Amino acid sequence: MGNGPPVSTVLPREIRDLASGLGAVAGSPLSSVKLEQRGSMRDRPAAREMRFRATQTIDLQRLEFDWQASTGPFGCISVRDALRDGQAHLEVHLFRGLRFASIRGSDALSKGEIMRYLAELAWAPDAILLNPWLTWTIIDGRTLRVSTGLGNVRGEVELRLDESGLIARVSAQDRPHKEGSGFVERPWHGRFFDYRKYQHRWLPFAAEVGWILDGQTFISWRGEVLNWRAS
Repeated sequence: MGNGPPVSTVLPREIRDLASGLGAVAGSPLSSVKLEQRGSMRDRPAAREMRFRATQTIDLQRLEFDWQASTGPFGCISVRDALRDGQAHLEVHLFRGLRFASIRGSDALSKGEIMRYLAELAWAPDAILLNPWLTWTIIDGRTLRVSTGLGNVRGEVELRLDESGLIARVSAQDRPHKEGSGFVERPWHGRFFDYRKYQHRWLPFAAEVGWILDGQTFISWRGEVLNWRAS
């Protein structure tokens, strides 16, 4: 992300209002949040859904997250999807030892992971105020765009707010989707729901995301939050 964050500017009023409505606190000493999740996922319309259990850490001050899941029969498949120390990681292991797949550092993967971080700000609302790497654009009263980058790779996600000012939907037209040995940029979307007041914040306890592949829309990931804590 370069040698330092961009020159700080005052956040637009709409962004401060969004953060306040979600319960984020300016000047908070928090550095990260940790979630426990369960749900199901698949990578293409014809694939069978696989159930998973996962933990995820999201950094509130830097462009970093780490999602680790167990899936498959008896949890024999381990998946790690992460953005750490300026590098994207996607790893799949069998029985926590045998590496089945590993991708690191590609520009397409980095773009996808950047966009994941931005899309999941609903689970890390304090990052709206604490992360200086985020750039905001106001589209209208209920539509915002947030973007950021790593080196020469940049990602952008659109956030759509509901009537209460909560993040209801996220979308992008160019999120990289793994297909065969490479990535193809595809339209992508998600929604957050089942908001609850928890630890002084409004948090969505359910979400689902999906892709549009060759004109066909499908849900690739759906999950619920079992636990959330900030530190």
